[in-house]
Amino acid sequence: MKKRSFFLLLMLFGLTLVLAACNFGGEEEPATSEETPTDGGTEEVAEGSKEINLVIPSEPPSLHPQLATDTTSDVIIRSIFEGLTTLKDGEVINAAAENVEVSEDLLTYTFTLRDAQWSNGDPVTADDFAYAWEFALNPENTSEYASILYPIKGAQAYNLGEGTAEDLGIKVIDEKTLEVTLENPTPYFLELTAFKTYFPIHKATAEAKENWYSEAGFVSNGPFVLSDWQHGGSITLEKSENYWDKDNVALDKVNISMVESETTAATMFDAGEIDFIGNPFQTVGLDVINKYKQQGILKIQDHTALYMYKFNTTGEFTSNVNIRKALTLAIDRKTLIDNITKGEQTPALGMVPPSVEGFEEDRGYFKDNDIEEAKKALELGMKELGISDPSQIKINISYNTSEAHASIAQFIQEGWRTNLGIEVSLDNSEWQVYLDKLTNLDYDVGRLGWIADYNDAYTFLEQYDSAENGNNDTGWENPQYAALLKQSNSETDPAKRLELLKQAEAIIMAEYAVAPIYYYTNLSVKKDYVENIEPDVLGNIYLKYTDINK
Repeated sequence: MKKRSFFLLLMLFGLTLVLAACNFGGEEEPATSEETPTDGGTEEVAEGSKEINLVIPSEPPSLHPQLATDTTSDVIIRSIFEGLTTLKDGEVINAAAENVEVSEDLLTYTFTLRDAQWSNGDPVTADDFAYAWEFALNPENTSEYASILYPIKGAQAYNLGEGTAEDLGIKVIDEKTLEVTLENPTPYFLELTAFKTYFPIHKATAEAKENWYSEAGFVSNGPFVLSDWQHGGSITLEKSENYWDKDNVALDKVNISMVESETTAATMFDAGEIDFIGNPFQTVGLDVINKYKQQGILKIQDHTALYMYKFNTTGEFTSNVNIRKALTLAIDRKTLIDNITKGEQTPALGMVPPSVEGFEEDRGYFKDNDIEEAKKALELGMKELGISDPSQIKINISYNTSEAHASIAQFIQEGWRTNLGIEVSLDNSEWQVYLDKLTNLDYDVGRLGWIADYNDAYTFLEQYDSAENGNNDTGWENPQYAALLKQSNSETDPAKRLELLKQAEAIIMAEYAVAPIYYYTNLSVKKDYVENIEPDVLGNIYLKYTDINK
């Protein structure tokens, strides 16, 4: 997941993809919808109700399921919307769909919707899903996650302006039946339908007001409704009384403050003001990891996610593959983990984490902290650029506001200066400004995390299939790489498909468009009375299952 991480990603560490925010306690008045009250939510939470207090690091950039790209937005969207399927304990289960039938050729999925309601009492229909998916694919709407819908027949062509909406393999049979035809068999398709870009939107609401998702009170179909949104300050969720499975939702209210500083979040947790810290609800700060370890409350879990530095391959110096190689090899990942991140992460020597099936082994693309080879690559790159002294190379490391990201950047900055002799400066920006810099290729080296959108290697590789991919942000593309990914989509033999994906990974690693740094772990702390808030292997937290027992 992008700009999460992130993804995206991402952020995590949990280092999240979204570690920038307005300060909590802004002076704005609570924002509510001009058109729609908080439909389906409780108007006043009764005394003795179950509430949880959390923090997020920033204002969510977007709560539109088809436009959001980051983890801060994602955790709110997953709480107020619901797809055809969802994940529980890492397994796909039915959600808005009561039943799913798959054709023998694995190309046609027929979803039968359950009798679910939107928060205003309207029925959730097949047309609500079709409308949302077509919105994402419409090239005029510039949905950065449109490509995750490409398994659907005609989706890529329509999104690229080479086809029409009428050609899409999305057919509304009746109010409760949605038929989806795929381009090729996609073994993880039901996991995709649990992803936010596949969530429905209330058609009448969207057609009535273009920016319907920018204020509290809009219509949603998930376990909670967004009852209050103080921009730059806080968000309040309340249990939806019209949700089909409300009897299995324990929480009555979720109070979420926006707190940019990890240190402040830890202070609030220690004081009992919040009940949980862990991506995407802020991150456990570097300065408190050892303390929480000693207290025995720090939980460290495997996470299918990658922390990386992306290169602007159109930049003055980073356009050179040997300069990119030198920078990648001259990172001491193990020392960084042992002394800076301290979260028991694994040095990343490839694009795909070892938690993904088939990618468990070290593919041997390069060695960690290989200074000798880095210097050789630097010399070759300088020769190609007509540079005689490494101090002539000036590299800027960009990152979004975060104490953790700053510490990592400072460590790598010193390593590059000491071992390579190049000039390295640091550039810190607020989250949304930072995203714009990546999108506009207004950077040299930029940090990002990428959390798997689904548990398959394709989710880590697909974003680089084209320079035009909304999640690419490097300017890099390679026709052979793109062809291998395309071929993997039509390969039905699992072993052969895996080999195609590994060949693609080898290409991007050979061209050093990205410098993998480490594979994430997910760090969190919680109060004893909080139950079922642990993230799954993809980093998702579903507040539907969370409970408070004081």
